[in-house]
Amino acid sequence: MTTNKRILFIIAFDKFRDEEYDIPKKIFEKAGIDVATASSKAGMATGKYGMKAKVDLTLDSVKVEDYDAVLFIGGPGCYDYYDDPTAHKIAQDTVKEGKILGAICAAPGILANAGVLAGKKVTMFEDTGVLKQSGATYTGKGVEVDGKIITATGPNTAKAWGEAIIKAL
Repeated sequence: MTTNKRILFIIAFDKFRDEEYDIPKKIFEKAGIDVATASSKAGMATGKYGMKAKVDLTLDSVKVEDYDAVLFIGGPGCYDYYDDPTAHKIAQDTVKEGKILGAICAAPGILANAGVLAGKKVTMFEDTGVLKQSGATYTGKGVEVDGKIITATGPNTAKAWGEAIIKAL
């Protein structure tokens, strides 16, 4: 089965969370969705537990209009994007274009800092205050869907998160 849907994953070049990338990616590919991976640098990105992921494009070359959904993956490396203007612009453009915007684990903090979560119900690994400061409501649910914003708490919810994104597409 193939669809004409396209999903962009955004991962840290070093220490993205392996399962949060791998599990949804397999779900999307099985559903016939075209998946691309972006990071801060070209080459092979490395997960927290050693998984290798080929980076298809760098953040500065992302064109949000080319994708149906943009997903930020968590893990220790995602904090590199908390104050990254390019990552923030991608999140903002995704919302402006009316596309699905997702984040898992600590990555919803990137969306919070990008200013796209005000008035939204959101979940994440733990709310360190970044959600409240952004005007979002932390729910603590495993997966939270609020309109086109889909967030999840971490590796244990990666499958349910991927399924929620498929349903939203």
